[in-house]
Amino acid sequence: MKIRSFLLLLIYFFLFSCTRINTKEVVFWHALGGPLGDALNSMIYEYNREHPQQKIKAISMGNYQALSQKIMASIQAGNQPDIAQVFESWTANLIAGNAILAIEDFIKKDSAFQENMEDFYPVFLDSNTFDGTIWTFPFNKSVRVMYYNKDIFYRNNLDYNSPPKTWDEFLEISKLLTQDRSGKGRIDQWGTTFHTDMWRFENLLVQAGGNLMDKQNTKVLFNSLEGVEALKFYTRLLHVDRSAYTSAGLDGQNHFLAERVAFFEGSSVSYVYLKNAEISFNLGIAPVPIFRTARNVISGTNIAIFAKGDNLKSQAAWEFIKWFSEPKQAAKFSALTFYMPIRRSAFYETEMQAMIKEHPGLIEVFKQLEFAEFEPQIPEWFEFRKNFEEIVLERVFLGTISPEEALKQAEKMLNTELGML
Repeated sequence: MKIRSFLLLLIYFFLFSCTRINTKEVVFWHALGGPLGDALNSMIYEYNREHPQQKIKAISMGNYQALSQKIMASIQAGNQPDIAQVFESWTANLIAGNAILAIEDFIKKDSAFQENMEDFYPVFLDSNTFDGTIWTFPFNKSVRVMYYNKDIFYRNNLDYNSPPKTWDEFLEISKLLTQDRSGKGRIDQWGTTFHTDMWRFENLLVQAGGNLMDKQNTKVLFNSLEGVEALKFYTRLLHVDRSAYTSAGLDGQNHFLAERVAFFEGSSVSYVYLKNAEISFNLGIAPVPIFRTARNVISGTNIAIFAKGDNLKSQAAWEFIKWFSEPKQAAKFSALTFYMPIRRSAFYETEMQAMIKEHPGLIEVFKQLEFAEFEPQIPEWFEFRKNFEEIVLERVFLGTISPEEALKQAEKMLNTELGML
């Protein structure tokens, strides 16, 4: 009996050791924290439980700037992750440095997955395509959303189920809702507030019919009549109608929660933070008002598989990406985070249907994806967009420079970075 028990024990340890040896640990670097990080971790936990031979080890870098720096440093040191979040503006450098594997190569070997490609929103696939090849895959994508206070609408005899749909309507209602509610002779309720946010300018520009750059990303186009119109939309709110004021960081969101402003424009993901706060009013959700077009610019990152010479790990990474993009998982991640579902069939999932039913107006927000486009896929854009906020938006908001001169200076700066001057 002792010999038999000993043999069984040896067999157990042998099987356990084999299991440990065969388990592929895929290291995933990302920048999600708070409730977004919690949502990601919960899904990774589910994946690891369902796939005991393929463990995903998620490591958060805290923010995208830190993630970018960490990725570049790791490539130099030869200890890069297996997969990571990346912006389109990072991808070009990663391709040039042979640091990542083309996702398209995995798709070509996966006939079942190929059959589902038309289900993904074209804008997401196009933003991951460089020189005709899909290099990365869409991961966490968001669109702009207009949040509004339905109670303020009701108190002012406005239809709280009919938010403004155009720039003109937004300007008119913002002015109407800028009031001295306390009767103390000063404004204590404003139409809206905003900060130096390049993403919002991008949306205003394309809504006016303009473009950021040409299709080859070699010519600057935002210094245009449409660019001036986008900036004058801000200055009218600030200095003509005086129905808005500037705020920093999350102050605007907090002021909206405190009912100091009627409108707050943010990301679709902003809702995750809004719903966790103690909202004392009925919250409205709507797509952003449009001007000449319904075009809009998406934001968010993609996921890349790094070239490390381990084919089994690379395949394990692809299996995780496939799982995460399945309709069920796409719907769940969207319901948890309010990131956009990356494929249309996700809308048929129970979680998405419940989400849409619970939030009137949300389906119209999702429809913005049909008219969406993406930022320039050049390495210089990631840094330039931050500089644009300082040299253009901040100074135009303060009234220290005209929209025309600000855009002229920004064009010159980007052309210098591109080596066009």
